[in-house]
Amino acid sequence: MSQLHNLPLKIPLSCYAAKHRSKQVQLKSSSGGVFSSLAEYVLNNNGVVFGAAFDKNWNVFHKYIEHIEQLDELRMSKYVQSTIGNSYKEAQSFLQTNRMVLFVGTPCQIHGLKLFLKKDYKNLLAVDFVCHGVPSKKVWQKYLKECIIRKIKFPIQNIQFRNKRLSWETYTFTIQVDSTKSTKNNKNNSSLTPSNVSNEDINETLHKNPFLRGFIHDLYLRPSCYTCKNKGFSSGSDITLADFWGIKETYPHLFDKNGVSCLTVNTSQAKEYLAQIDIEKNQVKFEDALRFNPSFINSVKCPPFRKYFFKLMNKIEFKLLVLFGQVYNKMLRILKID
Repeated sequence: MSQLHNLPLKIPLSCYAAKHRSKQVQLKSSSGGVFSSLAEYVLNNNGVVFGAAFDKNWNVFHKYIEHIEQLDELRMSKYVQSTIGNSYKEAQSFLQTNRMVLFVGTPCQIHGLKLFLKKDYKNLLAVDFVCHGVPSKKVWQKYLKECIIRKIKFPIQNIQFRNKRLSWETYTFTIQVDSTKSTKNNKNNSSLTPSNVSNEDINETLHKNPFLRGFIHDLYLRPSCYTCKNKGFSSGSDITLADFWGIKETYPHLFDKNGVSCLTVNTSQAKEYLAQIDIEKNQVKFEDALRFNPSFINSVKCPPFRKYFFKLMNKIEFKLLVLFGQVYNKMLRILKID
């Protein structure tokens, strides 16, 4: 794949506070369940949906589904880089046979798809999301091995980075285990909602889970994420999705404790699709969404400790390494040292 370059900067045509009409679907989603609404429409019209799923080793990869029953595999945020594999080629094949395709990915993945296709397709709905950045697979596997697999008695059944057992705003990292088995991991794609977690499951809030702490503090994102070339709607996506953070202050009457998505319409093609999709939406000002989510247009700053994190990764336990990173960066901020 050739090097990615910025596409012309875009301003969204419109912006909405949106959510799925089903509370149950909202609870199975990271924010308002808008992805599920889009996917249901495409699948019900004999289309194909591409998105990120877990493999048997709990790495993340892109795959396509053709049936509603498979949607759980692609739901929920996964804070690990997704391997594209053959997804671009597969999407192209479906598009060339006139099947509707929904392709969801990070802004750079959508930009890569557009470069690969080399032409526009009316039957393609390309959707990206406001991306904080993606950690490497190596970091994720170190966390799993040291902090989870060594300590659990049962095989992992499902992983959610943002379970809503407490709330949408105070999300929980949850690992569901299969307490009926004690053999090696045997993944089951059953859905994990706040009402069906068990005593054997691992549930840690954002500030207690070491992987999420390191992620939020930007300790191990890919180098390109600190200078992302696809901010500001430059990926070529039709729709951009995000959590509608700050909606309590900007539009308190639209707040929903189960989650609210921010949806921006970036192309006229997206506007046509959205008119046909059953979704609860209210038009808002984009500036109000941007106010509490600057990642729409800004990359995160690379923290000073990142270079040491990877040098020490094979020498220090994951939890301690994350703690060192937080303390180190905080001390530099206090001392006002860059």
